[in-house]
Amino acid sequence: MWIADKWKDYELIDCSGGERLERWGGEILIRPDPQVIWNTPRVNPLWQKAGARYERSRTGGGHWEANSLPESWPVRYGDLTFHIKPMNFKHTGLFPEQASNWDFVREQIARVPVPDGAENAKKPLSRLLSRNGAAPEPVRVLNLFAYTGAATVACAKAGASVCHVDAAKGMVAWARENARLSGADKAPVRWIVDDCVKFVEREIRRGRRYDAVIMDPPSYGRGPGGEMWKIEEQLYELVKLCVGALSERPLFFLISSYTTGLAPSVTGYLLNLLLKPRFGGTVTYDELGLPVTESGLALPCGAAGRWIAD
Repeated sequence: MWIADKWKDYELIDCSGGERLERWGGEILIRPDPQVIWNTPRVNPLWQKAGARYERSRTGGGHWEANSLPESWPVRYGDLTFHIKPMNFKHTGLFPEQASNWDFVREQIARVPVPDGAENAKKPLSRLLSRNGAAPEPVRVLNLFAYTGAATVACAKAGASVCHVDAAKGMVAWARENARLSGADKAPVRWIVDDCVKFVEREIRRGRRYDAVIMDPPSYGRGPGGEMWKIEEQLYELVKLCVGALSERPLFFLISSYTTGLAPSVTGYLLNLLLKPRFGGTVTYDELGLPVTESGLALPCGAAGRWIAD
């Protein structure tokens, strides 16, 4: 399991009876989690002192029951800062378990050497070398279903140029605010509100290519024009499409998923099928997880697959 265990501003304090007890900065929240199928004693007194609790409705959806909670507040992860705001469907605008993926993408971008002569030209990761005789360029990252931009900001802070794509205008605006809070508002980021599939198709026709792809597709969704998305039916074709948008020597490809029943090995299978025959490299896959303070165990929170160049 890839465990996000470097947080200081977030803590999964305990989990029991279908709920998480969490600390987000200085705020304590209780949120539902279907993975938490055990009923252990809730001995931590913070269960009774949470600033807000998300209550599910029997007819679907739910609402926040707040005792004392600000409308929004910042949390930090290293040199990254994110705007937290409790909203519908129990979300806060950030998935803390993704921190292990933010570290991963920054590590991969850092592998790219600064060009220092002919010797580097033989290295497979010399992507900062000039393209077709032009001036050196940063690593180019395509972030699809990019939500509030945590991975975008992580890549930008590592020195990459990023194309951030999400179908929700409000989420893209939120992502821009996170970039500003993290000191990356001047970074080379394209902020795109569009259907991800249609956007990638246009990028391929335009001849734009990327050194890395990040995607965190929803189980179900709609594009800005009402386009339907179902991950089981469309993920394979999307990954296949995105392979066509990669540069000649790509750096990494990252898939995350929160779809129930889609195992980490499924993402690994896709990457082995669609990237290794063309680019070689290494594929790994695992669960994403968060450490639980009270039990000392780790809560599984999602799946991810990673391809990296040799």
